[in-house]
Amino acid sequence: MISSNNNAFNERRRLLIESLRRRGNLSDKVLDAMLIIPREKFLDSSFRFRAYEDTALPIESNQTISQPYTVAYMTALLDIKEGDKILEIGTGSGYQACVLTLLGARVYTIERIPDLVEKARNVFKEFGLKINTRVGDGTIGWSEFAPYQGIIVTAAAPDVPDSLMEQLAIGGKLVIPVGTKSSQSMYLIERMSEKDFQKSVTDSFKFVPLIGKEGWQTG
Repeated sequence: MISSNNNAFNERRRLLIESLRRRGNLSDKVLDAMLIIPREKFLDSSFRFRAYEDTALPIESNQTISQPYTVAYMTALLDIKEGDKILEIGTGSGYQACVLTLLGARVYTIERIPDLVEKARNVFKEFGLKINTRVGDGTIGWSEFAPYQGIIVTAAAPDVPDSLMEQLAIGGKLVIPVGTKSSQSMYLIERMSEKDFQKSVTDSFKFVPLIGKEGWQTG
């Protein structure tokens, strides 16, 4: 399973999680999972010294690894139960998928950039985590394994993709940043019945654009 032998990184990770815990609005269960995962493993060597700053950092293909606070915030909104089937749109570095898996979720993650998927698969293998991955258009979801108890979108959408709402289980939750390419609000959408959805809007964030058929057409 996951392990890190670098004591300096381990201490920095502990201090970051402590600072997030003091904010008081995040799930202890989520933060406990993040305490286990070595975020430096998801970064190029030139950025690893910044792994435990509470900030988004660049990864390959002009993408980013999300700010730790943002990861904790979005994951907490999903309110994951052991065994929940969770769809992640935007694998990126693979960090978020690892957090979801440590919380007991069965994770399905989609990424449109093949190089990122390959790198993420290698990290999952190194950590001994079983995470289902696919290269494809995340805006149309992954219908083969629907419905999902939770869907998390780690890129900014101009609107909520209909396909993702359709693939949400009754009682399930969809967490997605929606807005312009420069600023978004976090939406939490709960499926109350076959046709009824309840939407709440929380804080403002900034993500890379969600590219695809039901997202932005270009970066």
